[in-house]
Parts: sequence; structure tokens; C-alpha cells
Amino acid sequence: MYTSTQAASLPVIAVVGPTGSGKSDLGVNLALALNGEVINADALQFYRGMDIGTAKISMEERKSVPHHLLDTMDVTQEASVADFQADCRSAIGEIRSRGKLPILVGGSGLYVRAALDVLEFPGTDPVIRKTLEEECDAHGLAPLRTRLEEVDPVSAARVGDARRVIRALEVHQLTGHPFSSFMPQREYFQPSVQIGLSVDREVLRERLALRVHRMVEAGLLDEVERLDAAGLRQGKTASRALGYAQFLRVLDHQTDVAAASEETIVATRQFARRQLTWFRADPRITWLDWQDPRLVANAVATATSRQA
Repeated sequence: MYTSTQAASLPVIAVVGPTGSGKSDLGVNLALALNGEVINADALQFYRGMDIGTAKISMEERKSVPHHLLDTMDVTQEASVADFQADCRSAIGEIRSRGKLPILVGGSGLYVRAALDVLEFPGTDPVIRKTLEEECDAHGLAPLRTRLEEVDPVSAARVGDARRVIRALEVHQLTGHPFSSFMPQREYFQPSVQIGLSVDREVLRERLALRVHRMVEAGLLDEVERLDAAGLRQGKTASRALGYAQFLRVLDHQTDVAAASEETIVATRQFARRQLTWFRADPRITWLDWQDPRLVANAVATATSRQA
């Protein structure tokens, strides 16, 4: 293992890639090799109790490596990229103060960039947000999307769901500037190295299907039922999570477990494709074969190839 002095000379490390590619395991192994601690950068693993459906790393799998920003929120709370940026940078500073190496692990692309890149977040206005949400409820998303295309065509081409369309319009109304103008320019906030896990897509497709089936066998429906009692449906972020949204419909007798499982598999595969598209667009990422027997050694070599 690296000494504190050696760890201090290394840049912040981020392990990224699609869901199911083995990021959590690699993050732990890098931490063991480089005297590091892991910071979670998966937006859904912030939530207490969302363990099975998010494939949250267990205490045993952590191998005594400290993990930060796991289980920090109730399912009724809404995740915020701006809050994560502040919390993550605080965690990075604390880890550095102990002579350890911060290692971000996660597939939430915007959260990773918020932590690593120079990025300013515009404020929020609950009155504007509520007005836009009421418009959406009353008239549907189409009129809001048309408005966004007029004031911010770049964002309109990027965002699809109601929450993001409303956020983009809120920012424009609040600041007078398009939401797209606040996107980061691929400039690191501090020295960093990103390691991406390059996958065989067909193998990943099958692996994701198997993982969903294992989640169901491990008690995903029971987990969703417990979280439903804790207010899952009131959480704007948590209630839309892969698996949880589908299995809430099982509780409502709108579908059965088999159908919900297949819907979750399809949605998870689509999500993995979107993650790959996001991360492949960043030329700074060094891609390593997820199934290479020398993956950990190669990752260590990548992480230590540049001093902070």
C-alpha cells in the first residue's frame, strides 16, 4: 500500500462506466492498493434503504475501506447535484487531510463532472418551479418543451423528461441565460484522473438481466414495500429509480413480478447505453477492459502515471 506521502502526490481518481461493469469492486481494490477512501458518485446510493435495487456495496465487499456519501438521504428527499458538489469536495478535503487518496466511484455522469470539473450551478426559485410544474400538470409537457426550444435549443435537444425541462426553463427565467451555458467545459477543478471500464455490450446485456433476477430473488419487492411505507412515492428522485418504479406497480396490482422484472431489465439496459454515450464523449477518460485479468494493476498504473 502507498504511504500517506505517496498518496498525497496522486490526483483525485474517478472510476466511471455503465451500471454493472464492476466499478465498486475496482474502487475498493484501488483504495487498498493506493491508501485511498471511496466517495460514492451514484445518485441513487445516497438513499438509506435502497440497497438491493441499487446494488449498493455491502460492508463485507468494502473490505474495511471507508466509503463516503452512502446512505445520507431519506427516500422522500430530492437529490441535488449542487449539494453533492459541495459534499463531495468537502469529503475530498477531509480524506486528503488524513493522508489518504480520494477515489470517486459511480455512474451518474453529471455528478462526477460536478465533483471534478469547474462548474457553477445556477440557483433555484421554488415559486418559478411550482408555477412550471403546475403548467405541466395542467397542459402536459409539450408546451413547455416548445418554450424551451425557443429560449434554449441546446438544452431542448439534450433533455427529455419533465423534471429536466422544468429545471432548464426555471434557470432561464431566473438568470436570463440558457441552462446549457452552465454546463462544464471539461476543465478539472483540481488534478484528476478518470478511469472508465470498457465493456463487451452483449456480455453486459446478459449480466444486467442476471443481476435484475438476482435482485428479485434477494427480496427487491420486499425492499420496495418497506420503502413505500417510508414515503418512497413522495420522493421525486427515489421513486423513479430503476426497479423501484416498476415494482411499485406490482404493489399496486398493475403488473406482476415477472413483467416488472423484464421492464426493469429493459430500462437498465437503456440506462447503461446512455451512460456509455455520456462517458465516451469525455476524451480525458482512460478506458480499461473490465474483464482483463490485470485490470487492477492497469488501473493502478493509470492512477499513478501523473502526479497531483
